[in-house]
Amino acid sequence: MSQPADDVDQDRLILDSVTRFLGREVKPHVHALEHDDIYPEDIVEGMKALGLFGATIGAEYGGLGLSAATYARIVETVSTVWMSLSGIFNSHLIMAAAVERFGTPAQKQAFLPPFATGELRGGLALTEPDCGTDLQAIRTTARRQGNEGYVVDGTKTWISNGIHGQIFALLVKTDPAAEPRHRGMSLFLAEKGPGFTVSRKLEKLGYKGIDSAELVFADYEIPADRLIGGEEGRGLQHALGGLELGRINVAARGVGVAQAALDEAVRYSQLRNTFGKPICEHQAIQLKLADMATQVEASRLLVDKAARAYDKGERCDMEAGMAKLFASEAAVTVSLEAMRIHGGYGYSKEFTVERLYRDAPLLVIGEGTNELQRIIIARQLIARNKV
Repeated sequence: MSQPADDVDQDRLILDSVTRFLGREVKPHVHALEHDDIYPEDIVEGMKALGLFGATIGAEYGGLGLSAATYARIVETVSTVWMSLSGIFNSHLIMAAAVERFGTPAQKQAFLPPFATGELRGGLALTEPDCGTDLQAIRTTARRQGNEGYVVDGTKTWISNGIHGQIFALLVKTDPAAEPRHRGMSLFLAEKGPGFTVSRKLEKLGYKGIDSAELVFADYEIPADRLIGGEEGRGLQHALGGLELGRINVAARGVGVAQAALDEAVRYSQLRNTFGKPICEHQAIQLKLADMATQVEASRLLVDKAARAYDKGERCDMEAGMAKLFASEAAVTVSLEAMRIHGGYGYSKEFTVERLYRDAPLLVIGEGTNELQRIIIARQLIARNKV
């Protein structure tokens, strides 16, 4: 079913606004900010004004209420300029999606409006020092303290927006002895306060500018009404429900990074001359460019398919997994090929391809490793095609 014309026009206006913002406010500054690993406070304010922190939040709560398909296009567009920016609002929006899909009416009314404006920003606090892909192995606990609330102890790591965010969807064990393990897991909205500290900023190969941090909880008290959905034991389902959108986002980032690398390679290949002609006229370079362009376009189509399935409310873990797997691997391959086309200049910090090459590897790890995506795809393939 096609989109109504009004929705198409609105989506185009939003994408045009994002493109103009990136050209005016981001492109002139991204090189210095990224290499110095500086949090882009002014750019974040601009993203607030654009409504990006409410991109997928319903209009009734002050958000833009965009479809996943349009949101993926925005993420791709942002990532062609600076991938780190997409992480600042995406982690925040996954937290918001958990509240909008599973929260109580009171939680939705209290938190979604300030989430939508970016007044209250944050992200997901799932990963721990000894636990990433296997979320059921988390050790952070929340023990009940009368009827008023819980006391949380534990450590979370690699948390996006950990330094500059104010609130996080925090995954904990409310019943560490439960079997199966997921029945003892719960998801809370945890605001910074006594007992909640940021222990350190984590240095990274790429994905700079966005703050990745380690969070420590020591006798951190959290009210009972911050338990998302108001029921213990549903935390893993709530967290995984948001990861479908997260994987579509990561896949869209892959498309953006790969497209940017392709654009840089196509441009440079026409400017660089060897043996009396531009290198784009050499067959070896032409073969590379053809493969790169095909991978970019195939990735974009997979992302769009997954996003449209998500918008229809269909189960799309296989589609999101395929998009994330293929697009992230394409970002790694295309950025490397772009670097090789640039030759020695590709290894220089003065050229954009160096940054793209450093950013791309994160995508094969984040939101579930690509090894995990292959397992999800295979299991769903069998489940959907029973003999």
